[in-house]
Amino acid sequence: SVLERDDIEENAEETILKLAKNQNQKVVLLSGGDAMIATTHVDLRLRAIDMAIDTRIIHAPSISSAVAGLCGLQSYKFGKSATVALPYKGLISEVPYDTIMANKERGLHTLLYLDISMRINDALKLLEAVEEKRNGEVLKESVIVGIARAGSDMPVVKADYLGALKSYEFGELPHVIVVPGDLHFLEKEALIKIAHAPECI
Repeated sequence: SVLERDDIEENAEETILKLAKNQNQKVVLLSGGDAMIATTHVDLRLRAIDMAIDTRIIHAPSISSAVAGLCGLQSYKFGKSATVALPYKGLISEVPYDTIMANKERGLHTLLYLDISMRINDALKLLEAVEEKRNGEVLKESVIVGIARAGSDMPVVKADYLGALKSYEFGELPHVIVVPGDLHFLEKEALIKIAHAPECI
């Protein structure tokens, strides 16, 4: 059956771990990409170990390597990543914006994971709201890369400035965003040729 985030984070003992322990069944948690990149999945594995449940990981490609390859950015120039979550009780998390700023100060790229049901356009509007609240202009002046369906045979990769990218139609989910830091000349060329960034980046 398809599980939601809460089924793993909050209710694993009643769902997946209960099946594995009490009914002595083989249970598989299948997720897209590298499952162990998610803190939630590491926590689930640790809880399974605490319950004396054997675990095994079958590694898959990571969104990190897929994203770097899709847009032509150098993988070793990525800093800390962050997740753009849906507003909670009307509050927009500022953590993704802070992460972008910290990485930008060091010249590093930022990979932003999006809530599973979130579109690039909506995430950009949330980031823009945080920037406006802080009277900033860094994102407004940055080339940003939107990537839809990384790892599929029909990915969409588009780079542009915030104003233009907000209205671009990326199609079906899942979506991620990359905010580049300092760009090497080959990275600039890649963004122009691969992600159709403006020539003036």
